[in-house]
Amino acid sequence: MLKVYLSGEIHTDWREQIIAGAQGLDVSFDSPVTDHAASDDCGVAILGAEPDKFWHDRKGAQINAIRTRKGIADADVVVVRFGDQYKQWNAAFDAGYAAALGKSLIILHGPDHAHALKEVDAAALAVTQEPEQVVQILRYVLTGALPG
Repeated sequence: MLKVYLSGEIHTDWREQIIAGAQGLDVSFDSPVTDHAASDDCGVAILGAEPDKFWHDRKGAQINAIRTRKGIADADVVVVRFGDQYKQWNAAFDAGYAAALGKSLIILHGPDHAHALKEVDAAALAVTQEPEQVVQILRYVLTGALPG
């Protein structure tokens, strides 16, 4: 079984597109918590309230980092999506962490980000623009089948 970690932006359905497209393949998926409020508030929900927003956010970020590091470490392939709506600094960290661990890295972003992400793209084994391209890569890796 191929283990795939889906990291990055949470404002579109790209994860669902990849998971649906990979039906029938011997692949399992993991990802960060994509419920924005739960992700932001996990630290204070578990460790206690913080009056200062900095410490509130830091508690959540550190607990999320435990989950993210484990997911990336356990993965065979890491897909990192950079969306158009927000700056995804965490996605850049995830890509760098995956690359440092020697994970097979697939980057997913539109053409407007090509210049800004050139160093991130250089660490990847594939740079895609559409979720379907990720599915085609996974299918090829597992079966040797080309699209169409």
